[in-house]
Amino acid sequence: MTDQKKPGPGIPLRRVLVANRGEIAVRVIRACRRLGVESGAVFSEADRRAPHLALADRAVGIGPAPARESYLSIERILDAGRRLGVDAVHPGYGFLAENAAFAEAVQNEGWTWIGPPPAAIRAMGEKTKARRAMQAAGVPVVPGTAEPLASLEEARVGAAEVGYPVLLKAAAGGGGRGMRRVQDEAGLEGALRAARNEAGSAFGDPTVYLEKYVPEARHVEIQVFADREGRTIHMGERECSIQRRHQKVLEESPAPGLDPATRARMGAEAVCAARAVSYEGAGTVEFLLAPDGEFWFLEMNTRIQVEHPVTEMVTGIDLVALQLRVAAGEPLPLPQEAVELLGHAVECRIAAEDPAAGFRPATGTVTELRVPGGPGVRFDGGIETGFEITPHYDPLLAKCITWGWTRDEALDRMRAALAETTIGGVTTNLSLQRALLDHPDVRAARVHTRWLERRLDEILARMAETRRPGEPLAAALAAWAAHTGGRPVRPSPPPAGLSAWRRERWVWVR
Repeated sequence: MTDQKKPGPGIPLRRVLVANRGEIAVRVIRACRRLGVESGAVFSEADRRAPHLALADRAVGIGPAPARESYLSIERILDAGRRLGVDAVHPGYGFLAENAAFAEAVQNEGWTWIGPPPAAIRAMGEKTKARRAMQAAGVPVVPGTAEPLASLEEARVGAAEVGYPVLLKAAAGGGGRGMRRVQDEAGLEGALRAARNEAGSAFGDPTVYLEKYVPEARHVEIQVFADREGRTIHMGERECSIQRRHQKVLEESPAPGLDPATRARMGAEAVCAARAVSYEGAGTVEFLLAPDGEFWFLEMNTRIQVEHPVTEMVTGIDLVALQLRVAAGEPLPLPQEAVELLGHAVECRIAAEDPAAGFRPATGTVTELRVPGGPGVRFDGGIETGFEITPHYDPLLAKCITWGWTRDEALDRMRAALAETTIGGVTTNLSLQRALLDHPDVRAARVHTRWLERRLDEILARMAETRRPGEPLAAALAAWAAHTGGRPVRPSPPPAGLSAWRRERWVWVR
């Protein structure tokens, strides 16, 4: 290794600290390499053999496996940056990516923060403040309370104004934690208590607010980008409605069935939202889209998103490289009218979890890894053979992304790509993703944010019917039996003439 900067297009960054792990660390390091910028990686004791370390130019350890003692420790990350001699920090997503205090600490070191200004992170990080800011900017927000709920009586008044059912939501965070759906007034008091307790435990802040619950709504988000001079554009939308407990499972771009007028209005509102907080860099404005076409602001994620590759596939824009360029002071290289969505892209999140056991996180050592390839196929991974999956971090292992001229072509390519994919030694949700791709509702884009929860029993049945040899069937069937009241049995004898593979499949009755 050398201190000399590698040849590149000449952006004024020398060495970037990638303050993250897994597939996003790999993604950022590759973008740095393409731009001729050195990368510095960090790792906990659990990640000593992580693939991103081999790709980085330099790497230093930052402490024990627990995230609070390593990846969530601002002082340890800053110390790593000093030891590596960096002049910029990219936080990836998760961990400290949306921590305004961390962004300020990076800037206080004299380094470039590859993200939005700390003030913008704070403005969008506290949900009730964000709602008020959006209302002031004229962006439509979901009907609800403008201030945190101070009492049960305030909750009753707010719910009566917007009408049941309602959602109680944590003001300081997201991801479904601190969220409760309330059908009627009788359930309000208990739900308020539970939401506050969970919010306090998850975010250190028990504050909650109230929103109208919109049944069978879709989750559609807009990718925005802004430079230091205030030029702000959007790069189209992503459909993220297939979720489990408010965690996205499968995403695509563009959103199926979204007419050009709604796309234009939603994009304009997202740009307005970003400008309202003087945004810089990459961000995502999330909307709730009702069946009648009305939409409302939900929140803004002040970072790059897990699902950013589908936008890259349909726009041809390297969003992470653009983050680096904009953070280095370059202007946006294209106007709004030059952004074009070409074809269709789909992303499946591959996670170490067992869908048939309540999506329980899984651990183990990767004993085999085969990834897909071919035209229109991309695999963003952060694992390799021999890598240990521990319980300390998010279970996301990789993302498979496919592109096609049409949505059907993109979905067909995804089915073929997942058929090629093997991850041995650890239970994953690959069987769930395969079952989703075969579901007629998914093929016809008849989904909403509650669709997967309502169809989970059916999806589990499809998983049992279509599993591949070598995948853990017995545990899945037992979990399904406990979940549905069904009963796994092994008939004796199996029907004559079945192959060994088909005999193994012949095990389920309800």
